Amino acid sequence: LLVIIRSPSVVWSVLPVVVAALLAITLLHPQPLMNVWSALPIRRVGLSPKTRTPPKAAARKNGPLLSRLLSSSQDSPSASSSQGIRQCAARSQREVFGFAATGKSGATPARDAVRALASKPARSFAAMASSVVEKPLLAETELGTPLYDQVKNTTDRVVPDLKELLAQLNGQLDALEGSVGGLAPAEVTWENLVVPLEKIVDRLGKTWSVVTHLKAVCDTEALRKAVEEVQPEQVAFSLRLSQSEALYRGFKAIKEGAQWATLSEPRQRIVAENLRDAELAGVALQGEEKEKFNAIQQELSKLSTKFSNNVLDGTKAYVKTITAKEDVDGLPASALALASQTAKSKGHENSTAEEGPWIFTLDIPSYLPVMLHAKNRSLREETYKAYLSRASDGDIDNTVVIKRILELRKEMAQLLGYSCYAEVSLAAKMANLDQAKQLLEELRMASYDAAKQDMAEVKAFAKDNGFDEELRHWDVNFWAERMREAKFDVNDEILRPYFPLPQVMDGLFELVNKLFGIQVEPADGMTPIWNKDVRFFKISKNGETQSYFYYDPYSRPDEKRGGAWMDEVVGRSKVLAPAGSSVRLPVAHMVCNQSPPIGDAPSLMTFREVETLFHEFGHALQHMLTQQEEGLVAGIRGVEWDAVELPSQFMENWCYHKRTLLGFAKHWETGEPLPDELYQKLLNAKNYRAGTMMMRQLHFACTDLGLHSDYDPAVHGSIYDFENTIAETTMILKPLPTDRFLCSFGHIFAGGYAAGYYSYKWAEVLSADAFSAFEDAGLEDDDKITETGIRFRDTVLSLGGGRAPELVFKDFRGRDPSTEPLLRHSGLTTA
Repeated sequence: LLVIIRSPSVVWSVLPVVVAALLAITLLHPQPLMNVWSALPIRRVGLSPKTRTPPKAAARKNGPLLSRLLSSSQDSPSASSSQGIRQCAARSQREVFGFAATGKSGATPARDAVRALASKPARSFAAMASSVVEKPLLAETELGTPLYDQVKNTTDRVVPDLKELLAQLNGQLDALEGSVGGLAPAEVTWENLVVPLEKIVDRLGKTWSVVTHLKAVCDTEALRKAVEEVQPEQVAFSLRLSQSEALYRGFKAIKEGAQWATLSEPRQRIVAENLRDAELAGVALQGEEKEKFNAIQQELSKLSTKFSNNVLDGTKAYVKTITAKEDVDGLPASALALASQTAKSKGHENSTAEEGPWIFTLDIPSYLPVMLHAKNRSLREETYKAYLSRASDGDIDNTVVIKRILELRKEMAQLLGYSCYAEVSLAAKMANLDQAKQLLEELRMASYDAAKQDMAEVKAFAKDNGFDEELRHWDVNFWAERMREAKFDVNDEILRPYFPLPQVMDGLFELVNKLFGIQVEPADGMTPIWNKDVRFFKISKNGETQSYFYYDPYSRPDEKRGGAWMDEVVGRSKVLAPAGSSVRLPVAHMVCNQSPPIGDAPSLMTFREVETLFHEFGHALQHMLTQQEEGLVAGIRGVEWDAVELPSQFMENWCYHKRTLLGFAKHWETGEPLPDELYQKLLNAKNYRAGTMMMRQLHFACTDLGLHSDYDPAVHGSIYDFENTIAETTMILKPLPTDRFLCSFGHIFAGGYAAGYYSYKWAEVLSADAFSAFEDAGLEDDDKITETGIRFRDTVLSLGGGRAPELVFKDFRGRDPSTEPLLRHSGLTTA
């Protein structure tokens, strides 16, 4: 769910792995689910399991100090600077969000509304392209943001620039260890230990994240090779930092000294978390054990990168060209238009949506319509099996990678004195292993019978409509969608015209203004970007700038990883405030993979894509609205992994709020608002096959926890045998013998969700209960909604990791969380 997102693990012991994992953060769930929304498990600090992100997704960063900043996959760059480096904002939002320069003539209220954002002047400090600098990776703008455009175009500088930076940081760490190591315990203070340490980890985190972010959104062979070359040195420095005995003794001196009682709650959290994480990073290990531990970290880092590269390559490898019209029967016009656009990009210049040829890929905007709408059963079967088997054979087979990752994680845990890796992972989370398993079982018991009923209804519907064959995996989504249309008379193609991207964004910005008292406005041109479609925005409150964010909306399957995620670029910090300012302002980026514009139309979003946008913005808000000035626990930093999805999943609820939705859902051509009747159909379909959706996510979570706690190859056989055992109680339609979903389960093998996928459901309990506070206040009472929203802003969105999440929740809700709102919102109770 924040994508996320940040350093996806607070555990120092997995820090180097997380660094590599963030290269692939938030891959879409690799296996098609049993209905539209369960087909993409996400990301979150990345997408919510509902929204299909991660993996929350997932990448976001949380965790204290080193594990938070060093693993930052998308942090900002740092230090030296080229003054006034800006990129010209010559293009309008109309161009960026998909309006052609020419199109249907005549203005309509809806078209005017859609273009409203485009008419707002972008704040550009200089109408000029970024001036070239010698070392772009080590430079930044006045906002502290990276020179993404120049780094992207000078990958030959990545290795030498990072090596230079690591040499500088090693020297600074030498000096800090010498300084702190020479002090008596009573002489160690916040100012002489934590302040200089924050500067070191921030500099590395920001710079390294520029590279990992670009690899996620603009992947090239040159960038891959650069990362592979320098990553061992980056991991080695991270290990040195996290295992520093001098720094550990310094934190211990603060914890055990007289000054502890005088520290603020956020500072106490920073000290306690860093002591814990240093221990989990092996600070107590000596000799051969330490060498072995560090060798494991280096190998895990490489394996994580290899896993994510294999998934991307496996996804890109599948290209299906179709020339016969009968083979695409049933596919909606939007899917055919996208397939034709893809065909043109691959050399079929005369392709048309009506006549073809069409090219389909495993990118979600291409894949999903085939599974939902294609009448050609053999096409569905081929596409399903291709998606299910990504990265599972030949040179990119992840089976051996997974096996080795699991072996190394268990070995690492045992070196630290734990029985399994799950115990290591959960040592830094809200829940312990028993509590996580208990929650999953409670939800499973509430959902299993409903999921069985879902499957029985789909089978009966298919049979009643002339389908006499056995219902197979590639049939379920197709017939479930037909049944949904029959029951509710609604589908994505009916809804799409009401959700043009700029209009949806206007609605989102109006909502957060109402809830949290903030204003969002375009700020294109204030900082360089990595792709022409990327937007830049500013957030203000009472006329005072609070933060900024990038938004990269569209799918680019040839270079961009799947899923959706949010991450930080610059973190809020008093220590790192620029000259003349009291605090450094945060900057985030949000990355989605939604349907691109086609022809003269803007990007017309599916409802699930609308939810995804709201989800990721929830992650971003926690980073951007934080008022925490201790940089190491500001925003999403230091927030326990199983709480980080609270704001993102909370924001999804507003997509079903009538006044919110109808405020922006207007037909992009006619201006017609979404009819009440259509809204009611959408609402009625909200919990369609809710048991199936819940069980699918529980299967992922139970498989993850099981692999990292109970799995023993000598007892359970292969990883696929073990998953099949889990499926006996979590899946109604059991996996195919050739099911290789695990080979693309990036959340747990190349992201921050190892032994943590349960976090989606844990946080969903919190988010559903948080939204119920607005229900209690009265969703139609604007004053009460604003009052409750401000309270949410000043607790959940403001306090960051400086306060324990269970206490933050109580600050907002006034009590402990309950599972009742989640089950009620999911349609699994009648309460």
